[in-house]
Amino acid sequence: MQVNSSKTKEMIIGPLAKINLPLLTTPIGTIERVSSFKLLGVHIESSLSWSTHVNSILKKATSRLYFLKQFKRAGLSNNHLLHYYTSLQSYDKFRNTVPCLALCSH
Repeated sequence: MQVNSSKTKEMIIGPLAKINLPLLTTPIGTIERVSSFKLLGVHIESSLSWSTHVNSILKKATSRLYFLKQFKRAGLSNNHLLHYYTSLQSYDKFRNTVPCLALCSH
């Protein structure tokens, strides 16, 4: 198995993050060092802070609420608004279940 250096990232967590360590290199290339990345839908930061993940979720929720308000202003019936809202909830439940199944397998 070969490491794909263009898709592989390195993140240092803890006290070693403050030290200027050399970059990882492979015969194919250098591994990029990052301070945050997205894994299975969760934004992970080297400081182990949730701020990037929470901001991402808030941005998505704000966008969806904006469209819901626009649909209401356009005169859609409550039944149509409820259908739109429940379809978003179903999508989010499915999307959030898949990473859990991958991480929580027995």
